[in-house]
Amino acid sequence: MTHRPLPVPRRRVLLAGAGAAVALFGPPFASGAGAAGRPRAADPLQPYASYWFPDSLPEGTPDDGVVWRSLAAWTPGSDRDLPFNTATVPLAERFTPVPANTSARAGQARISALAAFDHTAGNPSQGSATADHYAPTHWAYLDELVFWGGSSGEGLILAPNAPVVDAAHRNGVPVLGTVFLPPAAYGGQLRWTRDLVRKDAAGRFPLAAKLARVAAAYGFDGWFVNAETGGGDAALADDMRGFLRALRTAGARHGLRITWYDAMNRTGQVGWQGALNDLNRTFFQDTAGPVADSLFVDFRWTARSLVDSGRLAGQLSRSRYELWAGVDVESAGWDTRTDWDAIVPAGRDHVVSYGFYRPEWTLTHLPEGRTPGDFHAADDRFWSGEGLDPTVPGGAGDGWRAPAAVVADRSVLTALPFATTFNTGHGLRWYDGGRAVSDAPWNHLGLQDVLPPRRWAVRTAGARPEVSLDFAAAWRGGSSLLVRGALDAPATLELFPARLPAGAETVLGLTHRLDPSSGPVTVEVAVALRDAPAPGEPAPYAFLPAGTLEPGGGWRTDTVRLGPLVPGTVRALGVRLTGRGGGAVAWRLGALTIRDRAGSPAAPAGLRVTDRATTDGALALRLRWERAAGPVRHYELYRQLPDGARRFLGGTCGTAYYVRGLERAAGEAAARLEVRAVHELFTVSAPARTDVPW
Repeated sequence: MTHRPLPVPRRRVLLAGAGAAVALFGPPFASGAGAAGRPRAADPLQPYASYWFPDSLPEGTPDDGVVWRSLAAWTPGSDRDLPFNTATVPLAERFTPVPANTSARAGQARISALAAFDHTAGNPSQGSATADHYAPTHWAYLDELVFWGGSSGEGLILAPNAPVVDAAHRNGVPVLGTVFLPPAAYGGQLRWTRDLVRKDAAGRFPLAAKLARVAAAYGFDGWFVNAETGGGDAALADDMRGFLRALRTAGARHGLRITWYDAMNRTGQVGWQGALNDLNRTFFQDTAGPVADSLFVDFRWTARSLVDSGRLAGQLSRSRYELWAGVDVESAGWDTRTDWDAIVPAGRDHVVSYGFYRPEWTLTHLPEGRTPGDFHAADDRFWSGEGLDPTVPGGAGDGWRAPAAVVADRSVLTALPFATTFNTGHGLRWYDGGRAVSDAPWNHLGLQDVLPPRRWAVRTAGARPEVSLDFAAAWRGGSSLLVRGALDAPATLELFPARLPAGAETVLGLTHRLDPSSGPVTVEVAVALRDAPAPGEPAPYAFLPAGTLEPGGGWRTDTVRLGPLVPGTVRALGVRLTGRGGGAVAWRLGALTIRDRAGSPAAPAGLRVTDRATTDGALALRLRWERAAGPVRHYELYRQLPDGARRFLGGTCGTAYYVRGLERAAGEAAARLEVRAVHELFTVSAPARTDVPW
C-alpha cells in the first residue's frame, strides 16, 4: 500500500510511527531516559498518577523522581497512593441536540484525543500550584480521551489521574490509560511485550486481568494499547490478540473499553498500515467477534485507505466510525495540513472518525508568560473555528476544519439540579462568594464545572460582543464568564442545550455583576421549551426579566421563576443582554443555577492526618476523611488562621488529599484544618476539623 509522505516535523515526532517516545521529549513535557530526571521537590508524600512496567524492570537505576514499578506486583492494598488517584465522578449520560450549524453531523464521525498532561512520572494526582496547565473544556466534541504517556525510562503503562477522569466523566467522556511498548530506537525491549502477554500455567493472561483491576479500582474506562516494539513473530502476535481478548473479557463487567493502535500486525512485526486491513484486522475483530472497541489508524492513511477501511469495518458488521484516523496537531495545531475530505467530506457521509494527537498544542505553542486566558482563547479557536462562533464555524475549504464545523456537540444537562460557576479547573486565585480566599495559582481539573459547549454562540442584529472565560474575577472557583463590547442591539448568548424537566417549583438563578468600566445592562434569561427548528437556527426562546445592573454594584443574585412556561422540558438556556445607548459593557456571569428545591450536603466526618513530613521548614500532610452522606459534588479544604481568616488549600472529588507547604503562623500551637462537602448547587456543609500540632 502506498503511504502518505510525512513532512519533516512529523518524521521528527513520529519517526517510523513511534509517536509517544519522541513526542514526549522536550519542554514543557519530557519522557524517556535522560528526560525523566527533571528535579522535583524532595517531598516523599506527593502522590503522582501511577505508572508501571509490565513485570521486569530496566537495568540500572531510575532517574531522580522516578520509581520503577512492576504491574505484576501491584495490588490495591499495597498501593499507598490509590486513595489520591481514585476518580469518583460517574460517567454522565449525554444526548445530541439539534446541531449548531448546517455542516456538523450527528451520528457519524466522532473524535478521540491523545493528550499528554505531563511526562509519565510527573502527573500529580490532585493538581498543582500553577495555573499554567492544560485544562481541556471542549468535551462536547470528544468521544474518548487517552491519557497519553509511557516511556522506557519511567514506565510503559500509565493510569490517568483522578482530576482528568472526574472532569471528563462530568461531561460524559470516557478516559483511557496508555499501554505503550516503544520502538527499540526509544528504548523498547521485546521482553516487555512478552511480559505483558505472558500466560500462566492455566493458559490465562494475568496482566490482562491486572489491567482491568487497575481501571476498575482507579475509576477510569479502559486502555489504549500501542505495541510498537519490533522483532516479534506470528506467535507473539497471536498471544497479543489473546491478551486483548482476555482484557476485553476481564473488563466487560466494569464497562471497560480497548482502543488498539495500528502498529503491530498479525506477523508480529511492526508495520503501520494507515488502514484497517487483513494485516491488522484480527486485533480489531477475529472470527470469535470484536477484540478491540476501536482502532486508531496510523497517520499514514490516504483517502483510498480510509474508504477501504470503512468498507472492511462494514463487512465485519462494525461501524466505520469505530476507526480513528490519526491527525497529528502537536507541531502546528490549526495550521496542520490535513486532507479533511478524506475523513469528513463536506456534502456527503463521513468516511471514518478521527483522532487528534496532542491537542495540548493549544497551550504549549504559546510563549512564556502565557495566561489562562491566552490558553482558552487558543483552545476556543482550535475547537470552534477562527470566528469563535460554532453557528458559523467555516472550515469547508483546505484550511483548518474545526470540530464544531464537523461533529455535532453533546450535552449532559438532563436532570435537576444543575449549576455552574464557569470554573475551568485552573486559576490565578480561588474565589468564594466573590472574594479571593487564596492568592495562589492552582489547577485541579476535578473541580472544573460543566461549561457552555458552544463557544460562543451569540445572536444579535448589532455588533457582536466578545465572550470569554475570564480569570480577573470570579464568584466561585477561578473564573467567570465575561461579555464585553458595545451593545448597540440586544445580544442573546446561547449557553446550554438541555433536557431539563421543569415544573411549578423550578427556579433559575443568576449571580452576576458589572466591571467598573461598564455601562448599565438589562439582563433577561433566555429559556426554550422546544428545540431549534433546524440545524443552525436559534431555539425559540422566551425571555424572562432578571434585572438591570448599574455600574458600581457588586455581585448580586437574581432568581427567576419560569412561571407560565412550565410544566415542560427546558431545551435550551441562555441570556439576553441589552445595553443603554450603545455604550460599552463588561458583564460577568459568576453562577447559573436551575433547580426545583434547595439542597445542602451533610458534613464529612473523621478528618485525620495519615502521614506528615517536613521539608525546608514547611509541613506536608496526607489527609483522609469519611464520605459525607447524600449527594456531594466535591470537597474543599481550608486552613483557619489565628486571626480567624480562612485560606483555601484545595479541593478534590475523593476523600483523601495531599497538602504541601504549610508554614507556621506566629504563635500558632497547631494548624487548624477543615474540610467541607459541596453540593451540586455549591451550597456547603458544616466542617469537619482537625488540629495539627507543629
